[in-house]
Amino acid sequence: MKLILASMVGVAIRTRYSEITTAKGIVTAALDELEMAPAPIEPSWIIAGNPEARLSLHSRSADQQATTAIWDCTAGTFRWYFGWDETVLILDGEVRVTGEDGAERVLKEGDIAYFPAGSSAIWHIDDYVRKIAFGRREFPGSVNMALKLREKFRR
Repeated sequence: MKLILASMVGVAIRTRYSEITTAKGIVTAALDELEMAPAPIEPSWIIAGNPEARLSLHSRSADQQATTAIWDCTAGTFRWYFGWDETVLILDGEVRVTGEDGAERVLKEGDIAYFPAGSSAIWHIDDYVRKIAFGRREFPGSVNMALKLREKFRR
């Protein structure tokens, strides 16, 4: 159920930003020029506080399987379910992330972290955090198998 909700958030993001397409050239933007839109956290995920998140989609791959976005959030504690692989680079602020293994990690400006699809983590933000999120959806099993076979034959 939680993964379904995470997927629904992803669909809402893709629908909200459907005008963003992959150009033939380089896609650029200044961080301060990207329009941030509300991206509410699923209420059942919130553990404490009133975290308010925003998002701006920068780019999306032609096959719709990868995105780059800017995300920020105010103080609060919540569980986040990753519906797809996500690598983050913290731009501002700090977050304490507790993984499924119970280990806590502090991510601050300049830190990079990877969250595999299907995982979850508790995010605790004391004040504010802003990140670049690089998301990648996995292709369906049959497509993955075909891609692996193609790579094997290329070698």
